Amino acid sequence: MKLLVACFVVLQLLIVTEIQSFEFVVEEDPEKLAGLLDWETRGFISSPQLRRGRFQRSTSDSEEEEEPLLGDDKIILHSYKIQSTITSRMANTMVQTIVENRAKRPQNLAFDVQVPKEAFIHNFTMNFNGITFTSSIKEKSAARTQYAEARARGKAAAILRSNALDMENFKAELNVPSGTKVQFEIHYQESIRRKLSTYEHIIPLHPGRLAKNLEVNVHIVEPQGISFVHVPNTLSEQFNDAATVNKEKKKAHVSFKPSLAQQRECSNCTTTAVEGNLVVTYDVNRETKAGELEIFNGYFVHYFAPDDLDPLPKNILFVIDVSGSMWGIKMKQTVEAMKTILGDLRSDDQFSILDFNHNVRCWRDSLVQASKIQTEAAKKYVEGIHPNGGTNINDALLRAMFILNEANSLGMLDPSSVSMIILVSDGDPTVGELKLPTIQKNVKKHNRDAISLFCLGIGFDVDYDFLKRLATENNGAAQRIFGNQETSSQMKKFYNQVSTPLLKKLDFNYPEGLVSDVTQSTFQHYFGGSEIVVSGKVDTENVQHLQSVVTATASNAQLILETLADVEGLDEFLDKDQHADPKFTEKLWAYLTVNQLMAERNVAPSAAVKRNITKAILQMSLDHHIVTPYTAMLIESPDGDELMLADSPQDRKRACCPGALTIGQPKPEKPIPAWPQQGSKDLESALGPPTGPDVHTGSIVIGQERPDNSIPSWAKPTKKSGGPLPAIMGPTSAMDAGSLISGHHKPVNSSILSK
Repeated sequence: MKLLVACFVVLQLLIVTEIQSFEFVVEEDPEKLAGLLDWETRGFISSPQLRRGRFQRSTSDSEEEEEPLLGDDKIILHSYKIQSTITSRMANTMVQTIVENRAKRPQNLAFDVQVPKEAFIHNFTMNFNGITFTSSIKEKSAARTQYAEARARGKAAAILRSNALDMENFKAELNVPSGTKVQFEIHYQESIRRKLSTYEHIIPLHPGRLAKNLEVNVHIVEPQGISFVHVPNTLSEQFNDAATVNKEKKKAHVSFKPSLAQQRECSNCTTTAVEGNLVVTYDVNRETKAGELEIFNGYFVHYFAPDDLDPLPKNILFVIDVSGSMWGIKMKQTVEAMKTILGDLRSDDQFSILDFNHNVRCWRDSLVQASKIQTEAAKKYVEGIHPNGGTNINDALLRAMFILNEANSLGMLDPSSVSMIILVSDGDPTVGELKLPTIQKNVKKHNRDAISLFCLGIGFDVDYDFLKRLATENNGAAQRIFGNQETSSQMKKFYNQVSTPLLKKLDFNYPEGLVSDVTQSTFQHYFGGSEIVVSGKVDTENVQHLQSVVTATASNAQLILETLADVEGLDEFLDKDQHADPKFTEKLWAYLTVNQLMAERNVAPSAAVKRNITKAILQMSLDHHIVTPYTAMLIESPDGDELMLADSPQDRKRACCPGALTIGQPKPEKPIPAWPQQGSKDLESALGPPTGPDVHTGSIVIGQERPDNSIPSWAKPTKKSGGPLPAIMGPTSAMDAGSLISGHHKPVNSSILSK
């Protein structure tokens, strides 16, 4: 089954002196995206020939502002502005353009934007001929009914929708009368995820022509403090000095404002050199391993990203598709990536390789230590692979599960180690078990030891949704790998994200009476360089401080991480900063919750459960004004007489719980015991100061027991006979609290579903 990889939707508004009616055109050409990576934006193009078009020029100083911008089509891009504000990892981005038709005849102008694959579009406006179209979010069927009624009257515009690939396309094309200016503006929001110890915010820049005013502003506000901000030049050399960075302790401003001369491809060129991405990378300060707890406007967010811990040993099986469809560049790039990955294995890791087509072949029938001799032998093995035959995914995965399960049952695995399978495939099963639901059930049934399954889908023939379901149900994650010259680097980058497990079996907890609607709070693993993010609602009226406790297994200890934070600790800082988003905690909670619900819907065990989750997603979408697969955006004129409809496809591919690579962890069988009563002093007295040797806030103490009253009774560590004592990390006061951790996990948030 061929995956639909593109769905470009063109909105064509036929505008005369007074707007009378609208027409709609849909383009669908999957081949157009075959070579794309994660981002591509074609912006504001008036015709397919625009990029190659010839432009008139004038050397007159008085005409420098406009004449060089006029092409043969007599269209001027007056303004191309992007503003992005990041408040504690939650980014709100606005893209705005103003275009004018200077020709003596009507002609088409296009607003064509691609937004990040995990972002939610939440607003779009359009202004032309003095009429402003604004947007509202409605349930999809209701919006379609309203649209159909308007269309029957000749007043409906069109359907704007996202494509079904890993990016989103938003395109509006207007037939604009002579002398008319049009302003487009779109808003979207996303959570910036931490990968490889860095937050990366990518802003596509594709104006398509010279702009009178081209400006990008990124404002970063991070209460934790900003450790660095870097803007690499990913465009051409002429933009080396175009971006400026002003960094303060807790905020930063990045500005990209190339002059008209800088925009030109060459000194005499009339075409733009602005074509690519503006990339802003940064990280924040972390004073304790316990993380950061931020509370504002009735919501809390926990950020958890300790790095200075010893890695856990890995038991890893590489399961590689060597069917005939992998022939050529895919196999060559996969072999290149595998050779690098094998060389990066640590000496305490164990590994093996399975390759499969219609049969399954094992390099070694059991796990071997990742010594230099073994890794070199494995490299020679993968170099000799020759793709041919069919695709037997079911038998390959079951064989991998058997090897890991057997090693565990024979006591061959380090108790603190992490077991994982990395599947690399480019297509659907063609041999053996062909039914995808049956394969899912088989793999889940045989995953008896919390093995994490990571699925890399190469190209567009693979059923990526199936791989995502497989990974979600087996403590892992899926990622699309684009089958081109970048395949090797994409595979290596993904492996680097999961190559350093630092903690396992993490459980975040809060006092139930004070928090509600907590997002995913149990995680199978935490990988170095990433970040776990948990959010929820907090009863700020009845509590001054919020306490949390997280338990986890490290390489040499059972950890108990404590934190305590003031409910009003951020109020003064955020209220004073003009760029801080006062709703960042609410938006991030909604973002995490909707993504988690969509992931849970994807693996719902029954139609009834799926319907229940769908209702919850719909209500969240309406409450927080975001376009999801179950809502539509109605765009209408002030009098409501002219309508457009924007929606998102049902099979939108989203991952759960940004910030965490592992998802779908089941609820613990034994719930956390009840919390102590909260009072003005009870909370701080319950924690108490550490005793024994000098202990700094957030430090780890191994082999040092604390008095019985030093932590809440419900979170006491259990000593393991013959093993290390628990490591305890915690604050001495609310002001010292490191912070980040969260409550009890529920596969589907019952309080949200009941609304």
